[in-house]
Amino acid sequence: MLQSLERIMASRLRVGGLIIVLMLALSSALPVTPSFAQAAGHVRAKIVKAGLLVGGGVGSGVLTYRGNKYPFKITGMSFGITAGATIGRLDGWASNIREVGDFAGTYSSVGGGFALVGGINGVHLRNEKGVTIVMQGPKAGLELAANISQIMISLR
Repeated sequence: MLQSLERIMASRLRVGGLIIVLMLALSSALPVTPSFAQAAGHVRAKIVKAGLLVGGGVGSGVLTYRGNKYPFKITGMSFGITAGATIGRLDGWASNIREVGDFAGTYSSVGGGFALVGGINGVHLRNEKGVTIVMQGPKAGLELAANISQIMISLR
């Protein structure tokens, strides 16, 4: 009787194991729902800024996300030490995007920079939805800055 009980338990374990293997195989074959998947997008922007103590800037760019291009506009304010005017072209990545609408929002940045005729610009931004943008590129003009910035990005 003990041997027949052992055989029954062993066959149930094999069947249970087979069911688990099938469930894992099916779950890995199912597509991930886009609204829950996080993806990165390529970001390219042109920004013009100027200021004396309080700075302001405007710009535009394109987010390339999941094979589509989404134009956007940028407006921003900076508070701190700001003097001068520059124009910059930035190139980089936006990460933690669940859906394209997450890209729009208010981004914060603390930073500084110096440009005398030309220089390199870099920025690391994060919005309230968790989207992070990291970009860098050349800038031209004259600027001395150490400030806190609020940047608003809106999709067109």
